[in-house]
Amino acid sequence: MKKALYSGWVILVDQAKDFPNADTPHKVITTRDYLARPQLFDGGRPKVVNLSRSYAYQSRGYFCSLLAEARGHRVLPSVEAMLDLAGRELYGHAIPELEQELNRCARSARHTPERETSFQVCMGLVADERYERFARLLFDWFRCPIIEVTVTPGDWLTIRRLRPRAITKLDDAERAFFREALHRHTLRDWRSPRTRPTLKYSLAVLHDPKQALAPSTLASIRHFARIAERHDIEVEPITRKQLDQLAEYDALFIRETTSIDNHTYRFARRAVQEGMPVIDDPISMIRCTNKVYLKELLTANGVPVPPTVIVASAADIAAAEERLGYPLVVKIPDGSFSRGVHKVETPEAFRKLAGDLFKETDLLIAQKFMQTEFDWRLGVLGGEPLFACQYLMARRHWQIVKHRPDGSAIQGSSRAFAFEDVPEAVIDVGVRAARLIGDGLYGVDIKQNADGVFVIEINDNPNVDHGYEDAALKDQVWSKLARWFYDRLEM
Repeated sequence: MKKALYSGWVILVDQAKDFPNADTPHKVITTRDYLARPQLFDGGRPKVVNLSRSYAYQSRGYFCSLLAEARGHRVLPSVEAMLDLAGRELYGHAIPELEQELNRCARSARHTPERETSFQVCMGLVADERYERFARLLFDWFRCPIIEVTVTPGDWLTIRRLRPRAITKLDDAERAFFREALHRHTLRDWRSPRTRPTLKYSLAVLHDPKQALAPSTLASIRHFARIAERHDIEVEPITRKQLDQLAEYDALFIRETTSIDNHTYRFARRAVQEGMPVIDDPISMIRCTNKVYLKELLTANGVPVPPTVIVASAADIAAAEERLGYPLVVKIPDGSFSRGVHKVETPEAFRKLAGDLFKETDLLIAQKFMQTEFDWRLGVLGGEPLFACQYLMARRHWQIVKHRPDGSAIQGSSRAFAFEDVPEAVIDVGVRAARLIGDGLYGVDIKQNADGVFVIEINDNPNVDHGYEDAALKDQVWSKLARWFYDRLEM
C-alpha cells in the first residue's frame, strides 16, 4: 500500500515545553528529531515553522531551516531571513520603506508614541491593529514567525532595531497572541482535503480580469491549464487580493503587466522567499523595466541596439540631434506597451517634450528612428526560443500599440512563425539578449532592416495568448512553459 505523504504544518521547538502540542492542532517535534530523522517526512512537502530559541549562524535553529530548504520543505524563517535579521547593516535596505509605512499608519490612527517602545509582529500580525499594514509589510520583507520592532518617537517614527524573538521570551499575553496569529496564518494557508489538487504540483497564475492589455487572457490561461494537466500541474488563476494565500501553491506565473512599484513585484518577491519557481522573478523585473540598464547591458555584451544617446539634461539634446538626426524616438526609462515612448520630428518638439519628461525622470533615452512594417518578437524561455512572431504596427501609426486620449488602445495584428522560417540572425540576437537577463520567460523585440537586426527592448512579461503567439507552434509553446515549472519543482 502506498504511504501517504505528509504536507501539513510542522512546528519545530528546541524543547517540547517551548510550544506544547496542546497549544496547536499541528504536529510539534523537536529540532533534534527534525535534524536526526529525515525519514519522518520522506517524500512529503510539509510547511515548517521553526520556533527554535536561536537563529544564530550554525545554531540548531539555523541548521533546521537550512536542511528544510534542502529537503524541499517550506520553512519560516528561511536561512536568508535569519541572516538578513542578524544586523542592521543587513536589513537596513528595507528600513526606508518600512518606516514610511509605519509613519503612514501612525498618521492615519493619529497615534504618536511618547517614548521608545517595542512590540512583536507575529506571522504578519500585530496586537495593535492600527499598525496592521506595517506588520504585513514587515512580514513580506522578512518571513520570520516573531519579529520584535523597537521604535523611537519623534516627528518621524524611526525603527531603531529589528530582531527575531524566541517564543520562550514572550510573556503570557504575547504567547496567546502568537498562538492566535499562527492559527490565523495556517487557517488561511490551508486547503481542505476536498479542494487540494489531485495533480502533483499546483501553479498559481496571477491575473487581473479587468486589465485591457493583459499579457495572457483568461481564456489563454484556461487553455494553458488543460495543457499543464498533462504535466501533472494544476493551474489556478488568482488575483492581487490573494497574496496571503500564495504559500499554498508550488509555483507562480505572473500574467499581469509587471512593475517594481506595484503588487506584481511583491508577489514575485514573496514567491522567491517561499522558494517557489516564478515567472517573472524580481531580478528580471528590475532589469527589464529600465531601458537605461538594458541599453548598457546589451551594448557591453555586443548585442546590437539602435544608435542611442542617454539624455541627462538639456545640454545632451544637441549631442542626440547630431548623432541621431530627425525624426528620433524619446523614451522614459520605464514603460510598457508603448507607453512613455514618443516620436519627435523637430528640435522644438524635442526640447518641449524633454522639459515635460524631466519633471518625472532624471534620464531620458533618445534613439534613432527605424521605420519598419513590423517588429519581431522572439519569446525565449530558459535560454531557448519559445515562439517567434511579427507584430505589425497599428493602423496609421508608427508603433505596435496606439494609445488614445480616452485611455483605450488599438493594436496591430500579428503573425506567428515556425523557427525555420525566422531569419537566423533574429533568433541568435534574441536568444543572446534574453540570456543576459536570466533563466525565465522573456520577449525580445527586434527591428530588422538593411543594416541588420537591432534589439529594441526585452520584456520580462511578454504576451502569450492562445491563437496568437502559439499560432505556428500550437501546444508546444504551452507544453514548454509547463515543463519549465515542472523541471524546477522536481529539482
